[in-house]
Amino acid sequence: MCNAVTARYPQVRPRRMAGVSMIELLVVLAIAAILLGVGTSSYKSITTTSRISGEINGLLGAMQYARSEAIKQGQNVVVCVSVNGTDCSGGNTAWNQGYIVFVDPTNTKTTGGNAALVLRAQSAFIGATPDTLTDGATSNISFDREGLALGLGAGATLALHDPTNNAALTRCLAISNIGNVAVQQPSTLATCT
Repeated sequence: MCNAVTARYPQVRPRRMAGVSMIELLVVLAIAAILLGVGTSSYKSITTTSRISGEINGLLGAMQYARSEAIKQGQNVVVCVSVNGTDCSGGNTAWNQGYIVFVDPTNTKTTGGNAALVLRAQSAFIGATPDTLTDGATSNISFDREGLALGLGAGATLALHDPTNNAALTRCLAISNIGNVAVQQPSTLATCT
């Protein structure tokens, strides 16, 4: 009887366990490391480009807002470098340390300690080595009730550089004396360096 059962249901022998060899494992790990290395450098470039665009577009928005408020309120509105977020920082031209937009009814280019005049405040750029935003001469931009930029002569250009000073990542904010504000790349603006 035992043989009849065995004949009907043959014994299944366990198959040999299949796996990967050490060489196959090392090849897969090497390919994964290469892909990770390429992906990481691309990711860093994308995040840096995104950060640079955000910072320069933030200042562009502040300039456009100041100009529109000057026209709307019929009085001067100033955008200036501000470390403390309540008043201009004298002759400081490092826009990456923060800036404010404020109404300037007395045309002094200062809030005079009256924080109520501040319409917007931007804190300093963050990071172990923050991006730099300066032109070396312009610490404030003032728009009059007609939207014209005051005291700029031929205009101003604020250059934004990443910590590595990579020219491909540089962006500039060009402000004309008639109040036009635009973001430029070094290839499109001779003064953008």
